[in-house]
Amino acid sequence: MAETGLRSVRAEETRAEGAIMADDDFIAEGGHPLHVHEFHEFLHVPVGRIVVTALGRDYELSASVALWIPAGIAHSARFGADSVIAVESFGADRFELPYQDVTTINVTDAQRRLVLGRMRSTRAQEEDPEVFAALSAGHRNCLPLPQPTSHTAGAVARELARTPSDPRTATEWAENLYTSSTSLRRAFRAETGMAFSEWRTRLRLNHSLGLLEQGQLVSSVAARVGFVSTNGYILAFRRHFGQTPGAYIRSSLDRSA
Repeated sequence: MAETGLRSVRAEETRAEGAIMADDDFIAEGGHPLHVHEFHEFLHVPVGRIVVTALGRDYELSASVALWIPAGIAHSARFGADSVIAVESFGADRFELPYQDVTTINVTDAQRRLVLGRMRSTRAQEEDPEVFAALSAGHRNCLPLPQPTSHTAGAVARELARTPSDPRTATEWAENLYTSSTSLRRAFRAETGMAFSEWRTRLRLNHSLGLLEQGQLVSSVAARVGFVSTNGYILAFRRHFGQTPGAYIRSSLDRSA
């Protein structure tokens, strides 16, 4: 189906959710009612949090998790009182987005600096192909992974990002950083919305995607990212991605063929 036709079908499918605004002509104080764009939209929240709802699913955005909304997909948003929202839009007739569905992106430092720099600029921001390429360069299958903001939890997150296979438990990390395991666990839960163990599992799974696409054996990938057993890795992969690592490899090969 042509991209224009696909956008029309998606807009029609979402009309049952409520009245759809033609565009973003109206923004309420606490959010944005259901509406649809003729352009692709990149949403980043450098301060605070917002929740975007599209096609019956909620996406929570923060300083470390942004969102691509392809043209033609109806969506609404709820804004936190202290939220600062950066929006980049790109015409669907000029730019081919690599994502067909609403897609979360784990924001890199380079992407964050780029968006903030454009926010601070006094010049009118035009649709820049280089900006589009930089913002759409994230791995399309990565799980959303909000980053903790406190000093201790942030230090653990940075170390695990460098070495996902690090086997230390939350208790061992806390001892090394002279804090309590209860405080560390609470920080991860409060700042990322998930338990430390779940956050670490998502990090490891995200790291494993690139290794699988390089053609490495599933057992080798499991060990390299820190899973105790290959079976445990396969079960976690299927729970989060809806397919086994082997099926993921086959689908990746089909896309690149």
